[in-house]
Amino acid sequence: MQLIEILWPSFVLIIFLVFIHAILGIEIIKRGVIFTDLAIGQMAAVGMAISIGFLDGNYQTLLTLFFAILGALFVTYATRYVEHIEAFIGILYAFGASSIMILLSNSPQGTELFAKLSAVDILFVSPHELIIPVLLYSMIAIFMFSVYPKMTGMVRELSFFILLALTVTSSVQLAGVLVVFVLLVAPALIALSQQKFTPLYTAWGSGLFFSCIALVASYNFNLPTGYSIVFFQSLGVVGYFLLSARR
Repeated sequence: MQLIEILWPSFVLIIFLVFIHAILGIEIIKRGVIFTDLAIGQMAAVGMAISIGFLDGNYQTLLTLFFAILGALFVTYATRYVEHIEAFIGILYAFGASSIMILLSNSPQGTELFAKLSAVDILFVSPHELIIPVLLYSMIAIFMFSVYPKMTGMVRELSFFILLALTVTSSVQLAGVLVVFVLLVAPALIALSQQKFTPLYTAWGSGLFFSCIALVASYNFNLPTGYSIVFFQSLGVVGYFLLSARR
């Protein structure tokens, strides 16, 4: 009971993170642009690095959103006009990662800040920090279920990547680039690799299962929460495919 009283905001946050990222992650894997989320997340982290490194943390959300949308526009353009899309997205990720290292290279806490941008400790998130992301993720989910299926062409492409950028803007600040990537890809990959159950429900179930294990393990063994989520989600994917191969 004490564990629930302490960690309930973290559990609420992880529920909504898994909820929205599974919806978008399934779409990403179906499109075959797996590293899109990682590239956009890394671009969003450039905005955070500028805010932290030069502006004392001011304008963080605005800068993160700007660079996330910039990355989304690059990817939208590339899906139409670049032949080797995955290679382009990989270069975009490398550009973002190297930019962060350059921006933070003269900071005494540069390495620590880079690690924080990769995976944030969400174990003791406060209840008031949940309000904006919960509202944002709920509105994006409503749009994805009601409006997005009716859209076509370039408008559909652009809408998806802008919604992804909005999600990543919030998620990167809350959880970090690696956590965002693994929550987008790992549950969706398991879900789309089986045929017994509805993919979205499977993604929600597996994402919540491994994330909750990570939260409990992080609390009990004093582990970094963000990297614990990445570890258990990745372990879940590896374990699933090993068992599938044996069967």
